[in-house]
Amino acid sequence: MAEPVEGNRVEGNRIASPHRRVVLKISGDGFTQPGARGISMEAVVQLAAQIVRAAENGPQIAVVLGGGNILRGAQFTAASRGIREATAHYMGMVATVINGLALQDALEEMGCETRLMTAIRMDGVAEPYIRRRAWRHLEKGRVILLAGGTGSPFVTTDTAASQRALELEADILLKATRVDGVYSDDPERNPHAVLYSELTYEAYLQQNLGVLDREAVTKCMQYGLPIRVFNFKREGNIERAIRGERVGTLIRSASRHE
Repeated sequence: MAEPVEGNRVEGNRIASPHRRVVLKISGDGFTQPGARGISMEAVVQLAAQIVRAAENGPQIAVVLGGGNILRGAQFTAASRGIREATAHYMGMVATVINGLALQDALEEMGCETRLMTAIRMDGVAEPYIRRRAWRHLEKGRVILLAGGTGSPFVTTDTAASQRALELEADILLKATRVDGVYSDDPERNPHAVLYSELTYEAYLQQNLGVLDREAVTKCMQYGLPIRVFNFKREGNIERAIRGERVGTLIRSASRHE
């Protein structure tokens, strides 16, 4: 069993999370196999299994969904003529709802009660996102899946995740990526890139590091919301991050201590 971090409780054979409520951002890469497009239910089931195990340990979980495995608005606009950029962004929002439906079914097959909520109205398949309603679902122990970004174009799902984390008064924003955390350079291109275990918001922004959007980090910095960036491809890392274990990179104020 992993060693508990400071502030964690040990309950039986499990480490209880120090977090009361977390927002987990999962990019579209989490819904497909490496290098592939579309949805792989094998990948979705693996995601769901980790979320279910983490939810059993106590923290309330909201998941913000990306949609790049189906369609990424900015890239689609660059490659296509005749589609306005705002329209492409709305198409990307719909892609996140498709991912949400797949993850919802996988979670509920495992006995986890969920609610899929969207920032753009799709009443036939999901509830509209209303902050107070989302709050109530969390208090009832449901995992909520937040799709549709913020409902507005020109806003990334990273920024949507920071917005939802602040609205829902989460203790931490967890960003699941394909790499082990925040590096000094792109580790897929530079094998000498250095992995940071911890960074301040200011250092992240000054170095112009690209794992998270600047707007998302700036929002979190303004309100002192910590961010943990970690590799979701490593089995168990989603569960570990939700439980408050030290994985990946922690981005926070220099004055805060774990």
